[in-house]
Amino acid sequence: MTDRLAILIASAGAERPELGAPPLVHALAAHALDAEVEIHFAGPAVRLLVAGVADSLYATPSREKSIGDFLREVIAHDIPLYACGMARAGWVDADEALIPQARAAGATAFVARTLDPAWRTLVY
Repeated sequence: MTDRLAILIASAGAERPELGAPPLVHALAAHALDAEVEIHFAGPAVRLLVAGVADSLYATPSREKSIGDFLREVIAHDIPLYACGMARAGWVDADEALIPQARAAGATAFVARTLDPAWRTLVY
């Protein structure tokens, strides 16, 4: 069994914040099981990494926990966050900045994980 998990979040974003919480919860669960975890953000989901955006988004109508709160939990566990450069170019304005913990990785990095038998992948 592998103990490495790469997660791709592509569908969540400001228009569909409810899609952002499950992959972050699954990343935390995998980490709790001592797996090495990394999260890649592509498409509109890269907006979740724009400073301040995730704090105004909630996964449920009751607004008990923001996507930003989930991200801070992930960051507290040193789970790497990767922003796709193509997504960043298309979805992040020039005057916006990503959170400091966001790293850069393109589509090839995630595809390489899917082809590597040492890794499992989940796509949201």
